[in-house]
Parts: sequence; structure tokens; C-alpha cells
Amino acid sequence: MAAVQPDVSAWRPRVPGVVEVFHAHFTEYAYPMHVHDHWTLLIVDDGAVRYDLDRHEHGTPHDTVTLLPPHVPHNGSPATPHGFRKRVLYLDGSRLGDELIGPAVDGPDLRDPLLRLRVGQVHTALGRPGDELEAESRLALVGARLRDHLRHREPGAARPDPALARALRELLDERVADGLALTEAAELLHAHPAHLVRAFSTAYGIAPHQYLTSRRVGRARRLLLDGLAPGEVATATGFFDQAHLTRHFKKLVGVTPGRYRAGGGRSR
Repeated sequence: MAAVQPDVSAWRPRVPGVVEVFHAHFTEYAYPMHVHDHWTLLIVDDGAVRYDLDRHEHGTPHDTVTLLPPHVPHNGSPATPHGFRKRVLYLDGSRLGDELIGPAVDGPDLRDPLLRLRVGQVHTALGRPGDELEAESRLALVGARLRDHLRHREPGAARPDPALARALRELLDERVADGLALTEAAELLHAHPAHLVRAFSTAYGIAPHQYLTSRRVGRARRLLLDGLAPGEVATATGFFDQAHLTRHFKKLVGVTPGRYRAGGGRSR
């Protein structure tokens, strides 16, 4: 019987700090001992992986998040007969510093359902061209929660910072079509990206990327009623392409841009 071929996809997204995204389904393949230059943030969607790190055996059931530090040898092999399906982010040192390597070696497997959910949301956003701000925002929260775990602090709630939230909203309002990277906003406002996202979400009950998308859809509605074609509207309002506009427009308005335009804005 022929061996099942691995199912693998990998790409480099336009999100600062993410060196590579790697999705794979392995049934028989076993990694030999090796090292990475970057942090390895791993979630397993099906099956489990057994691995050795610093001469200690570990496992990755699907309800955990595994964080492997750079430069520390590890291996990996299927822990179930049907193999495993995993999603991996390789992160550079801008997300997690070298001072956290020791704590990560001591405790690489983190049982945290919220963290697991957020890592999955990062992968979903990274798989959609045009949603880089969402991916960057979600990754900032993931990084902050990882640092809290490794520093043995209880992941805390956001503290209110209405002035910072208002400043970010003003920046987003100025850049509706052009867009705004979270790293750029953090530099302009002299704030940590994770604190920026938390402050905005606490103040307005919506994440920065959701706010920007809402503003873009609002502008798209006006342009569609002016008679512009959906493709032109997508370009004018900052969406990656017409499909990107359609996905978010239908989610917020309930109909596609084409139906909205044909119906004079009346949902049927």
C-alpha cells in the first residue's frame, strides 16, 4: 500500500514579525532533531505530535498551544495512527525576546483555550489577502498573552485608555482607503501594539480592524449608490480586490455589492 503523501502549504505573509506560515498534514513523517532560527508557534487541529525538547518528552494534544524557542533542538513524530494536522507560525524576535527562551524550554505546551482560539484566528486572517490589519492586531494579543504565560503572570484585562483609543480612531479615519499597519500606528502613538488594540476595543467595543472595515463598507455603500461598479469601489475604498469587498460587504450589509447597487440600496 502506497504511503499517504504529505499535504503542505507555506507562505510569507505581509505581516511584520511573521517569517513564515506553515500548514501541514503528516501521517508517517517524523522530524529528526533540528533547530529553527525563529520562534515556532504551533497548534494541532487533528491528531497529536510527540516531540523531545531539551531531552524531555512532550506532546501536543489539540487543546494546547505549543511554543518552541529558537536555537533549541527538537524533533517530532505522529502520536496517533492517522498522523496529525498542524498550523505553524514562525515568529522573529520582535514578537518574543531571547529572555523568554528559558521559560519556553521549561514549559512549551500551554493549556489556554482563549490563546488557542486567538492563534487560530490569526491563521484565518493570514489566509485572507487584504486582512493584514486584522492578522497583525490578533497577533499582537497572542504575543502579549504568550509573554504573560512565560513570565508567569496571569493574563490581565485591558486597562482603559480613552485618549489613546481616540488617537487611534482619528488615525484610522484619516487612512480609510490607504489603510494603516498596526506597527506604524504603535510608532506614531508611542504605544505597544497589544495595548493599542486593547485600549481601542475597550473604548469602542470593536477591534481596530473591524472599525476600519466598517468605515470602508460605509464609503463603499455611498459609491455604489453613485453608480460605480463594485470593482471600482473596491479599489477606491481600500479593499484588496472585489472578492475582499464582497466578503465584508455581505457580512455587514446582508447582500453583495452588486445586488445593493442594482437595488438602489434596498435589501430584498
